[in-house]
Amino acid sequence: MPEQEQDQGQKQGAPRRIFQLIPGILLCGAVTVISLGIQAAEERVFDHPYIEALVVAILLGMAVRTAWEPSARWRSGIAFSAKQLLEVAVMLLGASISFAAIVASGGLLIGAIAVTVVIMLAVSYGLSRMLGLKTKLAILIACGNSICGNSAIAAVAPVIEADGDDIASSISFTAILGVLMVLGLPLLIPLLKLTATQYGILAGLTVYAVPQVLAATVPAGIVSTQIGTLVKLVRVLMLGPIVIGLSLLVARRRKAGAAREGTSKAASISPFKLVPWFIIGFLVLAALRSFQLVPDIAIAPVTKTAAILTVVSMAALGLGVDVRVLSTVGGRVTAAVTLSLMLLLGLSIGLVHFFK
Repeated sequence: MPEQEQDQGQKQGAPRRIFQLIPGILLCGAVTVISLGIQAAEERVFDHPYIEALVVAILLGMAVRTAWEPSARWRSGIAFSAKQLLEVAVMLLGASISFAAIVASGGLLIGAIAVTVVIMLAVSYGLSRMLGLKTKLAILIACGNSICGNSAIAAVAPVIEADGDDIASSISFTAILGVLMVLGLPLLIPLLKLTATQYGILAGLTVYAVPQVLAATVPAGIVSTQIGTLVKLVRVLMLGPIVIGLSLLVARRRKAGAAREGTSKAASISPFKLVPWFIIGFLVLAALRSFQLVPDIAIAPVTKTAAILTVVSMAALGLGVDVRVLSTVGGRVTAAVTLSLMLLLGLSIGLVHFFK
């Protein structure tokens, strides 16, 4: 009888838990709709969004959180949107990656991009730690600067179990500098006498988001846009190995910590937790896409769904951020992101002059 009552309680508890998520999810959805509307307005006025919806969402969420602290009724749905929906979005992004296009760009360029990413990961992390930032925040900043800005931060955050304040800090300052890069990078074309190919490589290596790469390269012509997008895709592809490496490192440290506390706890860690489920899903979808097992007609809806879910998650993160916490690390985060970006720009300029 007790077991039957427990099973009955679990069956009744599941719908109740789902019902408890609805208010918070709807709140995040409302912020998402407003953010997407602002991005659409940018696209009508400027042709490309200089501030993406996911950045607008986190800023709007922070504004709402500053004026009003959500009660327990809203928190479970906000937490679900910030974590589970974000993991689904990361997994779906794999369907937009094709290994064939990356291989076609040439081994030398791919190798140069990979080396650049690895060097900047180490340099950005080292700078952040020297400036006194926490380990998880330093990792987020390093991945954001070195790989693909907000998308990298969003993908790495659940793997290293970063909190909302760290995610918001890294995304906010990275986003600001990302916009400045889009506006200022074209000025380097006459100053450095860059060809269309060289400028495309430079934009692909330094600009954070794919839409921002388009915005930065369209004024330079179609060749720069194509090269910049291709280089950017190679950088994005680096996200998979980096996240898997971080997953293994986190799991190893967790297992070592459990072993110090007792052998029973260490043995209870499942090997299936070494790599998060959504990263496995990401790689599976990328492989299916590369072997043309994902139809082209499905790519646009899947990518759009992933983008919307990411915006919803960023709205949730903003709603959970205490601005007072951001003010305590703002100067150091800004310095870390700025210095890392300047070093990335210098390294990239040296690289593009190699590809004449």
